[in-house]
Amino acid sequence: MVYLGLQDDDEFDDYADYEYDDDAEEEPAPVSQSRQVAPVPELQGAPQGPVLPRSQTEFREPAPLDTGLVRPVPRDDPPGMHPSPRPAVVRTSITSARVHVVEPQGFNDAQEVGDRLKANQPVMLNLRGLTRELQRRLIDFSSGLAYAVGATMQKVDDHVFLMTPTNVEVSQDEKERLRAKGLYRV
Repeated sequence: MVYLGLQDDDEFDDYADYEYDDDAEEEPAPVSQSRQVAPVPELQGAPQGPVLPRSQTEFREPAPLDTGLVRPVPRDDPPGMHPSPRPAVVRTSITSARVHVVEPQGFNDAQEVGDRLKANQPVMLNLRGLTRELQRRLIDFSSGLAYAVGATMQKVDDHVFLMTPTNVEVSQDEKERLRAKGLYRV
């Protein structure tokens, strides 16, 4: 019970008669001249004067140094008002581009898909004739790539996928050319 603080400890009753002097305040010892340190050489923005040991100084916010590297940007709105959010998607003009057809032989050919898609060119990925494991790996890679660059990916035939960048549109003539090759059925 004593351990939990639910009962008084009889051993400490001996100290109950001891009187503490709460009124006596200890005055800090004055700083002697021998403990002061010589002034620091002049630094930009640094306060001048003797440097005292840390225990004898009070905390002060350092003066800001004007380096010219960071400047506040003036705002047009009154203080306390938040600016309206900017649109996350910026509309650009839609262009038409020729579709690049990739018929990979291995997973190393996936880099070609990524390079073309990053260059804003639509890519047709023909996975016919590949093992199921390789098809799955290439589809996983391509869907992640399409998501990362903001493109769309759609299945246009059995084991054939079309990836189109956001600002590019596949024209009807291009779709007809791909149908003639047997790559576009949608």
